[in-house]
Amino acid sequence: MLRALGLNARRTAVSMSTSRLQAVTRHLSGMAPVDEAPVLFKSEGNTRSYILNRPAALNTLNETMIDMLGAQIKVWNENKLCNLIIGRGNDRAFCAGGDVKDVVMNAANPEKQADAIRFFKKEFELDFALATLTKPYVSVMDGYTMGGGVGLSIGAPFRIATEASRFAMPEAKIGYSPDVGATYFLPRLDGELGTYLALTSNAISGRTIYEFGLATHFVPQRRLPTLLAALSSLADSSPEAINRTIEEHSAEISPEDPPGAFGGERRKVLDACFSHNRVESIIKDLEDVVSSGGSQAQWAQETLDAMLVLSPTSLRVALQAVRWGKHKELADALQMEMGIATAFCTGASPDFITGVTHLLINKEKGRAAWSPATLDDTQENITEQFFEGSPYVERAPRLNLDRSIVPGDKLTRYALPNETTIEAAVKGSLPGSGSFALTPTELISSFERRCGQKAGLKQKIKDVIGELVPSKSGYERLLTDTGGG
Repeated sequence: MLRALGLNARRTAVSMSTSRLQAVTRHLSGMAPVDEAPVLFKSEGNTRSYILNRPAALNTLNETMIDMLGAQIKVWNENKLCNLIIGRGNDRAFCAGGDVKDVVMNAANPEKQADAIRFFKKEFELDFALATLTKPYVSVMDGYTMGGGVGLSIGAPFRIATEASRFAMPEAKIGYSPDVGATYFLPRLDGELGTYLALTSNAISGRTIYEFGLATHFVPQRRLPTLLAALSSLADSSPEAINRTIEEHSAEISPEDPPGAFGGERRKVLDACFSHNRVESIIKDLEDVVSSGGSQAQWAQETLDAMLVLSPTSLRVALQAVRWGKHKELADALQMEMGIATAFCTGASPDFITGVTHLLINKEKGRAAWSPATLDDTQENITEQFFEGSPYVERAPRLNLDRSIVPGDKLTRYALPNETTIEAAVKGSLPGSGSFALTPTELISSFERRCGQKAGLKQKIKDVIGELVPSKSGYERLLTDTGGG
């Protein structure tokens, strides 16, 4: 027995020595163990997956991760053996945003501002590469999906939300403005939902992400392992087969389920308030709703409270960017965002450095010391410093993007149909719907042929029909955009 103990001790010593040698070798070579790398890459049959692997930091995106993803995505997109790409995160987050603490430290140092700008350039180029992949791409937006995480996921034709998903574009909280392509995607959501997200930094959760059209499918978290296994084993990786597989694992929404948080009267009020082109007009309308004491007064007050904590400069820049982004292609919207990022990094406003320092570095509560401090103190023409023609924007690098490639209908192809599409079908102007207006039953049947039995499809169509009334020219919305203001 003593001999056995001695032998085991020697084996243990050898094993420990080997482990130490491996650890030292890894240290000297500058390599982390594979399972400790910030991004993991996985190959199963014809499926390739990336897994963001900084769970302690909620998988926030740093420059190393951007470089790793950019290089691997390019290889996969050109690999004939790769038929499907899946993106997901480890633990509680897909990706909670960009890791901007180092970015603002560089921005605060004139000698290192080029390093801060480089981070955004690489990030935006990666977002464009993902949005224009020639291979089918599935993003699993389970857990926190915010800021930079939205950029990685929103360009995928298949975007999966779960009950644990939390989506936000919280840039105005840190004295910055929505980026990563958000100025292209947000204004293409129904009504003024995108403007609301950009100007409040509020998060939405679970099924609401699907109902907004930001996710194409809503899958219970417990079904994800089975779904991922099914996707990885697909013999047919056509978009139709992928969509069918995800639909088979999606949650059902019954008529008895409570309505979404942004339907009915709330949605009407939201669209009316956020339709303006001046932040002051939006705030005035929200204040009027509060004063009215109606059913949406509390929601309007909560919305005001959220906005008034944010950087006034960020609010002005974000509203202008979202309005202009509605009329741009993705590549041009990203280039506009590159100019905005460069301006924030080179002194057009101190608020980016102030906000990140306050919230992320010092982890302070309450309102940051914005400069200017209020909207009243902020000149409306301050936005001129963040857009084309500004000396700050002239320093922005040109993004290396293939502008001949456009995402097309990737945002909407497999999502619930948007309100514009449903209205066009009602009016008989949707290609393939015929030239005559359809009855509600015919309309639902028409969309079921296009979209299948998507959860919530019937209810959304009924909601849109309920907002339309006959007119001399066909149909009009009960609530029309006020515009201007």
